[in-house]
This record gives sequence, C-alpha cells and structure tokens, in this order.
Amino acid sequence: MPDLLLAWIAVIGGLTVLVWSADRFVAGSAAAASNLGISKLIIGLTIVSFGTSAPEILVAINAALNGIGDMAIGNAVGSNLANIGLVLGITALVAPLPTQRHLITNEMVFLLAVTAFAGFVVWDLHIATWEASVMLLSIIPIIFIMSKRQQSDMSAAEKAEEEEEIPDLSNKAAALWFAVGLTLLIASSKTLVWGAEQIALDFGVSPLVIGLTLLAVGTSLPELAASIMSALKGHHDIAIGNIIGSNLFNILAVMSTPALISNIEISPALLSRDYVSMALITVLLAAAIAWSQRSSNNKKRIGRSLGAVFLALYGAYYYWLFAAGAL
Repeated sequence: MPDLLLAWIAVIGGLTVLVWSADRFVAGSAAAASNLGISKLIIGLTIVSFGTSAPEILVAINAALNGIGDMAIGNAVGSNLANIGLVLGITALVAPLPTQRHLITNEMVFLLAVTAFAGFVVWDLHIATWEASVMLLSIIPIIFIMSKRQQSDMSAAEKAEEEEEIPDLSNKAAALWFAVGLTLLIASSKTLVWGAEQIALDFGVSPLVIGLTLLAVGTSLPELAASIMSALKGHHDIAIGNIIGSNLFNILAVMSTPALISNIEISPALLSRDYVSMALITVLLAAAIAWSQRSSNNKKRIGRSLGAVFLALYGAYYYWLFAAGAL
C-alpha cells in the first residue's frame, strides 16, 4: 500500500475515532461529575468545554513529542479561526443565534484578554516555559471567575437552557467510558499526527499549514456538531458558549502544552498572518455580539447575514494562504 494512501487512511480514521472518543470521554467524565453532585452548569463550563478541546490538546502533545511544534501551534490558532469563521458561520446560517448581555460582559472579555496575551507571548516567535506555565495555570481562576459571574448574570430560564444534558450512567459505566475514551483519544491522536506529517512531507507544505487547515478543521468537528445541534434544539447560548469556551482552552491549553514539552520556535507567518487573522475575527465576534445588544426589540442575535460574513472571512483566509503559496 502506498505510503500516501496509508497516511490519508490514518488521518481520516484518526479523525473519526478522535471525534467519537472525545464524545465518550466527555460522557464518562460528565456522568461521573454529576454522580458526585457537581451542578450541570459547572460541568458544562468545565468538563464539556475541555472535552471538546481534548482532540486539539492530544494532537498538540503528540506533535510536540514528534518535534513538529509548528503543527501544534497551528492547530490551536487554526481551530480558533475555524470555530468562529466555519462553526459559528454555519451555525448562524442554520439558525440565527440570539445573544445575551453576559456574553459580551463576561465570556468575551476573557477571550479578548487571553487573545491579546497570546499575541504578547508569540511576539518574539518563541514560547518560553514560564509563559506556557502562566497560560496553563490561568485556566483555573478564569473558569472560576467566569462561572461565578455567569451564574449571577443569568436569569433562571437562561440557566436552565445553559445546563448540559448529562448522561445517566452508573459509576462503573462512567469509569469505563472515561477510560475507553481517553485511551482511544491518545491512540487516535498519535495516528492522526503521523498521517498529517506524512501528507505534509509528500505535498511539500509545512507542518504549520497542515495544523492550520487539515487538523484545525478536523479537530473542530466536535464544536461544529455540538453547536449545530444546540442551535437546532433552541439552546442558543450553548452554541455560542461552546465556541467561546473552546477558543479559551485552545489558547491557554493547546498553545501552551507543546512549550512545556519541547522548545517551540514559531514561524514568522504564524504571527503576521495567522495570529492577526485569529485576533481580528475574535474582535469581530465581540463587535457582532455587542452590536446585537443595541437592538431595542427581541432581535438581539447573530443572524444569517452575519453568519455568511464569518463564513466568507474564513474563505478569504484560505485564499490568503493560497495566494501566499502556503497551499
């Protein structure tokens, strides 16, 4: 069997198992937390948000261990671009997304601050160990503050909508799915990184570009599925909240983890092209939510026209990659 065909099988198979195992990992973790008496809202803000970013984290770890840190960093930045441009864009086209004031006064404040800090970190084209440690350790206080502020800002109806549907599993079943999910996450991420590296070598593109495109879109599939289903069910805050929470984890956990494993040097293009694109589309999302809150009627939402704009911007980013000769 030709090596390239085997690499594509590894990527497609790895992505499929990665997405499925992440779902099982989240189900087992959430059920175990629920059995311990942790509230559904907190589970949604922590375990579910972390779980949908688990593919990116495992891919980043394996990429760093294989000495291709650019792929790991590109996966984090590319996933954030895909989450807003592709996932939010498609979700808004499927069903307009009503926005709540707490999104701009709470969640987006943290995402903008974290995005700005990420720019400071990568400005010198290097992520130092202390910078990675600060990013990773800041997850805990940010989640704590954000969850406290969110609970105080939301109405009872909004809290009920935001609460995740937790699988009803026994402790034994929850432990089993947690172990199976985690094991398959690790195995599939290794397979996926190997296949992606082989494809990059065969096509003569950099691991950074593979991380920004193929891996970013592939590992964003859980967010796409979760957001579309949440929107179709009318859980609009969950659709937008999943994206914001995932982007926070991608910056703080996925970008930082490789630097704790090996010395990471960053391509200049990642700063001047990819980080700038990520920062701009994040600011645009904040502006869209803020603008929607100016409406005096009930149409405080990100509608289909804005969804089309986000999707078009994501397409323009790919054109930029193509024009720059990266694709």
